[in-house]
Amino acid sequence: MNRSGSTPLTPSTTDTRPRALTVSELNHQARHLLESSFMQVWVEGELSGFSRPSSGHWYFSLKDARCQIRCAMFRGFNQRIRNIPKEGDQVRIRGKVTLYENRGDFQIIVEHIEPAGLGALQQAFEQLKAKLQAEGLFDAGRKKPIPAMPRHIGVVTSPTGAAIHDILTVLARRCPAIPVTLYPTAVQGKEATADIVRAIDRAQAHGKADVLIVGRGGGSLEDLWCFNEEAVARAIAGCTIPTVSAVGHEVDVTIADFIADLRAPTPSAAAEKISPDQSHWLRQIRDQELRLGNAARRSIKRLETQLGHLSARLRDPRRSLLEKAQRLDELELRLSKGLTQRLDQQNVRMEHLRQRLAMQSPARQLTGCQETLMRQSQSLHQALHQQLDRYRNRLEHTAQTLHVVSPLATLGRGYAIVRDDQGRILRDAAGLSEGDRIRARLASGSFAATVTSVDDQNGASRLKD
Repeated sequence: MNRSGSTPLTPSTTDTRPRALTVSELNHQARHLLESSFMQVWVEGELSGFSRPSSGHWYFSLKDARCQIRCAMFRGFNQRIRNIPKEGDQVRIRGKVTLYENRGDFQIIVEHIEPAGLGALQQAFEQLKAKLQAEGLFDAGRKKPIPAMPRHIGVVTSPTGAAIHDILTVLARRCPAIPVTLYPTAVQGKEATADIVRAIDRAQAHGKADVLIVGRGGGSLEDLWCFNEEAVARAIAGCTIPTVSAVGHEVDVTIADFIADLRAPTPSAAAEKISPDQSHWLRQIRDQELRLGNAARRSIKRLETQLGHLSARLRDPRRSLLEKAQRLDELELRLSKGLTQRLDQQNVRMEHLRQRLAMQSPARQLTGCQETLMRQSQSLHQALHQQLDRYRNRLEHTAQTLHVVSPLATLGRGYAIVRDDQGRILRDAAGLSEGDRIRARLASGSFAATVTSVDDQNGASRLKD
């Protein structure tokens, strides 16, 4: 007992309570469980509490009508996002579920963020793109060439939009002489798709334009969506007029861009691509005019010099004619003499050939060949008879030799071939016993017999035991 009179407490050595986790251990296990259970998730909700500190990371919450969750998107991922979201935006995120251990906060590490609804539109875009590409509508081989010097330009766009103003401004600056026809259409909203298709059909029916610009100014993905519709894509693909797609800004890409014969990043760029530069033409014409004048003056001066030289060398035509007539007479005499010599040579050669032909007469050669043939025929008959006699003699000799060694000849001299009851030829009497059945073959016929006694080589009888 201590001074106060109380009894001191001592720890028990047999504590059976379960081990308690530390806070760090609990948060670490919870984080591991979350990350292993949710590898990657897509979540949609309203963006709230958006902040961008100097580190470049983004921190915000996603909420719906009942709940919210904290999110963090680090700089390495958010630098890829083109449009920075703002407070109240409805967005879709992709990321990994985890736990911030220091505070025990349940959160999502975001890897991608996009406006809600964009995923469905993007999926529709990719599906239509794959479908049309499989049909070959994107192939470069089916695209029509854009005329280098269009005679008439058609434009399918809104009459009140910025696109037509930009196109007309560029054309007025570059080449105002080219006529332009506007085929007005809505370029935004539910009716825009059918309206654009009708405008393209009107341009074809009109038959004036030899190049057609289809497009509009910039806008959101939803604003530009009519140019991602299949009906518009097929209308452009089936258009007989070479088409230029000029939709939105340079970063905007639509199905119309893939289908059209030429894609321009903006309406102004489309006008630039299809129109010649008038000022450039004027400079070229002036340069050509200057070069043509200089070349003409040099050519005239050169011709004047040549004319002076030719005039100094010119002679009286009558003298030239007399020289030509004299030359003609000389050639006539040479030709007559040459023809006479040629005929004489041909006559001599003809006579020589006639003599050779007589010596090589086929009748003489035929007589000699007949005599040779008769001699060779007699020699052949004689050789054949001699060969046959030799073969006959060899055959008779061979037949006699065969007859001498033939088993039949041996049998004819009184011998016999003896076999046992198993058909084996007997050469030694030692293999026989009294009562064995044997068969003997003679020169003519055969007979069967039973052994009654067996003699050995000395002639002594061997009795059966």
